[in-house]
Amino acid sequence: MRSKIIFILLLSLFLQAKAQDTLKLKGQFSNWLLYSSNNELPYWFGSRYIPQLNYTNILKNEQQIDFEASINTFGTFATNFNDSTYSNAQLKPYRVWARYSGKQFELRAGLQKINFGSATMLRPLMWFDQVDARDPLKLTDGVWGILGRYYFMNNSNIWLWALYKNKAPRGWEFIEHNKKLPEFGTRVQFPLKNSEIGFSYHHNLLDSRSLNGLFIPLEKIPENKFGFDLKIDWFIGIWLETTLSSKSENLGIYTHQKLLTIGSDYTFKIGNGLNFVLEHLLANNTEKAYQLKNILNLSAISASYPISLFDNLGVMFYYDWNNNALYNFMNWQRQFNKLSLHVLAFWNPKDSIMPTQTIGNNLFSGKGIQLMLLLNH
Repeated sequence: MRSKIIFILLLSLFLQAKAQDTLKLKGQFSNWLLYSSNNELPYWFGSRYIPQLNYTNILKNEQQIDFEASINTFGTFATNFNDSTYSNAQLKPYRVWARYSGKQFELRAGLQKINFGSATMLRPLMWFDQVDARDPLKLTDGVWGILGRYYFMNNSNIWLWALYKNKAPRGWEFIEHNKKLPEFGTRVQFPLKNSEIGFSYHHNLLDSRSLNGLFIPLEKIPENKFGFDLKIDWFIGIWLETTLSSKSENLGIYTHQKLLTIGSDYTFKIGNGLNFVLEHLLANNTEKAYQLKNILNLSAISASYPISLFDNLGVMFYYDWNNNALYNFMNWQRQFNKLSLHVLAFWNPKDSIMPTQTIGNNLFSGKGIQLMLLLNH
């Protein structure tokens, strides 16, 4: 219903648009084939189209009003070429927002993407998105809400947000949100010499009724999240990102969650430039906030090399030190103007602990390969 209202509004604006207004229609079409050895249905076929409509109205004093509306339409089919098949098709809003902005501020309302932080692969501050670093499309569902940002002249900025009607867990969460009650938070980010520092806070209410048997079914579980991130640009890039999530109800070892990532990157002057990124995550779930036990250790390494102006090769490895599990991923990309081809190979454990935005948690388990063709218009 909310997305229909936005589309109707965009259409009416188009019919009365002035000369200085702009209306653009673009989209992304993708087709893919996948083989995964550990699945009962190892052969997958999929197609996705995301049309996007943007409208901008230029106002006086360097201010403007703009709108964006896009739909995620996709279908998948899986088979073992014997006696079993699976199919699924969906159409849902992807982004539906309106924004009023000026030289130093913006106010955006609707279904939108909100993300921040310095980490790239193992992200504690993945509070509102679920982008998988291995996904060439970088897809993630948005959140319904209002976001305001103000930019100071020294490049400092402050964020304020209020969210509503968002139920699904996000990032490292697994408990649903109470969509009948609002969430709210803030972020302050400012430069300091060759570095950038951010402090974040978010308050929400969780709903554990869908996990009856694991927890006491409670409709309103207050949770407070605190985040800190730091990025330093010297001859190498260095960053730190950490969060603390505390629930007011006792949920055993899931009452408090502590996440900390340290990372670094450097581009070696080899050929066209070989870029390396290294991150390590410490994750801890405990009943008491001050406890430090049962710590999960995850390491991630990525390397990318531009073979030519049109070809790029990238590899990514995750290592779970607690379970002695190695995740392997490789991506070769070939660019043809608006068309691009991806060849992705993977070799992963059967059971994944990584947060992901994929169709199913086990789709990329075991050994496999995926061919993906993207067209942007």
